[in-house]
Amino acid sequence: MTRLIATYRVPSDAGAIEARARAIAVEQSVEMPLDAIEDAAILNEIVGRVEGIEDQGGGRFAVRIGLAVATIGADAGQLLNMLFGNTSLQEDAALIDVEMSAEFAAGFGGPRHGIGGLRARTGAAGRALTCSAIKPQGLPPDRLAALVEQFARGGLDFVKDDHGLADQAYSPFAERVAACAAAARRATTATGHLTRYVPSLSGDLERMRRQIGLARDEGVDTVMIAPALAGFATAQVLIRDNPDVTFLAHPTMGGAARLAPELLIGKLFPLIGADAVIFPTYGGRFGYSRATCRTLAGNARAASALPVPAGGMTLERIGEKLDFYGPETMLLIGGSLLMARERLTEETTAFTRAVAAHRYG
Repeated sequence: MTRLIATYRVPSDAGAIEARARAIAVEQSVEMPLDAIEDAAILNEIVGRVEGIEDQGGGRFAVRIGLAVATIGADAGQLLNMLFGNTSLQEDAALIDVEMSAEFAAGFGGPRHGIGGLRARTGAAGRALTCSAIKPQGLPPDRLAALVEQFARGGLDFVKDDHGLADQAYSPFAERVAACAAAARRATTATGHLTRYVPSLSGDLERMRRQIGLARDEGVDTVMIAPALAGFATAQVLIRDNPDVTFLAHPTMGGAARLAPELLIGKLFPLIGADAVIFPTYGGRFGYSRATCRTLAGNARAASALPVPAGGMTLERIGEKLDFYGPETMLLIGGSLLMARERLTEETTAFTRAVAAHRYG
């Protein structure tokens, strides 16, 4: 397959959609008048092709454009550029899907550890995994570490930094990771349950490389990165260069309204190597629908990445969420657990026991 197929949702009237589709094909490939191109090979092999137009009703069309893989190589940043770079500047077009060959996808690496690797990190089998986040912003390392230990004593599989934690003066990365990793180890020694602390990477490429090194020095083997902030190419190289580390991808800045989350989080995050992808579940603080969440989770699993629904999750809805997502899932509950305050470990225990006891229909 020498082309991948990008699908765009485009509002238009029926009489203008074919011209609009051709314009997108040109814009996402050579972005210049075709009459100015003299090289027949470029016209035949590089220029984008309209592969199909489907009327979706209501003045909206799904436009399928074939883009030459030769324009992309195995560069994750260039992939986004060729899929949606200039067309994203148009106010009404949305990129909703991409189809690619297995050979092309393999060039990006994909999850190195994936669902099986995340299960192996904790020894968990036959159930959904569990996770929470330490917060709020402003706490010093010792208080964040105390939260890690309480969560871990409650039986969580993973305890991650809130994605807003970076290298702030009140919680320097090196101090926070040392304190939180030690807290997770103490809890594991006390309970026998393996809990992985997951620090959040931030900054430029060199800073994040140093942060991974600091985490490794503390025995940490799982980290979190936000590809939309770090840049796809940066995330790709960090994942490639750290084969022993598992990576959770955070969805911050992933809510661009014209890049479908099912594609961005469900397909593209795993494509560049995320082993697990966090996303806002339906019925929570954010607006994803059940259909979006189902498709997103399915896309992630198809790429061997673990879906991690989050955002407004509550203990009362655990059964519903597990029935919806199934056991190949990691449930992430944050604020709902932290509301327990001094009863945090007990409330976390209730969470982990409910997940372990759930029976799937």
